[in-house]
Amino acid sequence: MNALSATFEADTSHDFLGLPLYDERRPQLKLRPAKALHHFRELLKDKENTEEVFRIFEALPWRDLRKAGERFLTSERGMDVRVKEPDLPTILDDHEALRRMPEGSLAHAYCDFMESEGLTAAGLVEEFKRFAKDKPKYNDQFQWYMNRMRDVHDMLHVLTGYGRDALGEACVLAFTYSQQPSPAHLFIGYMAGLNIGKQVKSSAPVLRAIREAQGLGKACPRLVEQSITELLPLPLQEVRRRLNITPAMHYRAAHAVWRSMDVDPYDLLGKKAA
Repeated sequence: MNALSATFEADTSHDFLGLPLYDERRPQLKLRPAKALHHFRELLKDKENTEEVFRIFEALPWRDLRKAGERFLTSERGMDVRVKEPDLPTILDDHEALRRMPEGSLAHAYCDFMESEGLTAAGLVEEFKRFAKDKPKYNDQFQWYMNRMRDVHDMLHVLTGYGRDALGEACVLAFTYSQQPSPAHLFIGYMAGLNIGKQVKSSAPVLRAIREAQGLGKACPRLVEQSITELLPLPLQEVRRRLNITPAMHYRAAHAVWRSMDVDPYDLLGKKAA
């Protein structure tokens, strides 16, 4: 166990293991494509409205999520990760501790990304809490797994090299689908790709970039089930090699096409690049 994980290791592991693995009161979510489409249209009106994203995931759930979560939670590795990393946002938002790790490490790359984007792991948690404020609460071990799927999202941006531009977000979702196959990932990813094509007519390989991301995610083991504290001190390129994450060529090609048109990939409304 490294120093960072030791810092955050909780004394509540016995309490956690005393919880039911899965609260049977949790509802079985059903596929509701029309509802997902409605919320996607709302998302297009305000792309920063994360609540609409959560609603789409609620309408297009991962059918085997319970099975995957229980399998990991009852495994030796799952129990070890749970003890070392009881609350991932607390670890990821301690930039002072992360910056003490070696230059060129995943920790530094993560801090650079989050600080440049003005993001925090806790911020995403708060957005989800606002969405779920009127929903029933379930006190089980499964909730930790659910939270963790949310909390690794920005780490995926760092590991894959996909930015927070419209195509980058679509690619991260497609990548994530191959790890956590909720239809919502592909729905938002490809619908966003089609919308990008409508916004800017060009030869940029938008849909190929999204398909490529889906393949890259399939080659990578589930990040949610990796020990993040083991990966953070390692050189970024070594982490990518360990997780079999290779460069996203079509995403880069799309950006190159847009820049050749004097269009900023981070503002695909046709405004001139700075």
